Amino acid sequence: MASFDIVSQVDMQEVRNAVDQASREIVNRYDFKGTDTSVKLTDDGITLESASDGRLDAAVDVLKGKLVRRNVSLKSISGGEPEQIGGGRYKTTFTLNEGIAQDAAKELVKDIKAMKLKVQVAIQGDQVRVSGKKRDDLQAVIVEVKAMDFRLPLQYINFRD
Repeated sequence: MASFDIVSQVDMQEVRNAVDQASREIVNRYDFKGTDTSVKLTDDGITLESASDGRLDAAVDVLKGKLVRRNVSLKSISGGEPEQIGGGRYKTTFTLNEGIAQDAAKELVKDIKAMKLKVQVAIQGDQVRVSGKKRDDLQAVIVEVKAMDFRLPLQYINFRD
């Protein structure tokens, strides 16, 4: 029986490179001079700090541009509400979405079953396994899920005949 897995993974090396590039650009750009703006990759996610709300928004735009340029989907980051941290400084934190959450997996399973193809769908931890007898049915599932524009960035791995 043929099968494949649907996962949501983030390439941490690409995220690290994007954060480094954004940090270098912020240090060198004239409009960020004197604002003490910083971008850091932490265990919690990506943290941005700046002296003003407007510069924080500009730093977020720089970061998002670098992420897109390195083929990291913006769906893989969440959060980002600016908050005042005292001394007139602002901070925002983006968390990285790794894996498919249980509620998102259930929604994905429901959507795949609604396609009326002869496949079985099972949630296995933070991934979804799709299996079926015909390779064409599995390929049809991949095409339909890609067209769905799901709320998470999805990858299709371990395709086995």
